[in-house]
Amino acid sequence: MMLEPRDLIVPAPTPTGETERFWQGCRDGELLLQHCSTCERWVFYPRATCPHCWSDALEWRVASGAGVVRSFTIVHKPGHPGWAAAAPYTVAVIDLAEGPRMLTALVGIAPADVRIGARVVVRFQTVGEFTLPFFAPAAPAAPAAPAAPTAPAQA
Repeated sequence: MMLEPRDLIVPAPTPTGETERFWQGCRDGELLLQHCSTCERWVFYPRATCPHCWSDALEWRVASGAGVVRSFTIVHKPGHPGWAAAAPYTVAVIDLAEGPRMLTALVGIAPADVRIGARVVVRFQTVGEFTLPFFAPAAPAAPAAPAAPTAPAQA
């Protein structure tokens, strides 16, 4: 069974002044992360100061939405009854291409098929009144085009 977020009836996130722009990005289909213009590092979760250099020079940027599964667990007995219909489902830590890690649920893949190191991409799903960032397997890379034949050298 694969997770179908649209069928969930779960508590919504509680946006704050620091997170509202992130949630707006999700509604707009963009994974927005903070980027520190002082140390040039990406930041997630949203906050007032950079955890790397303590600067408050954070700006919002659109992230690629690409990542790799770092770790995961298969949830058989959810902590909230709203998730029971989805069990078993996979919760994963994703290493985002930009550097930060994000905890999320995986969609579009059966729990038994999840592998550490798998490439994933963000998939926004509406759950109740919110649009949330889930991750799904990335499309396989297209095979490289064969090299054009070369003519033998003439002497």
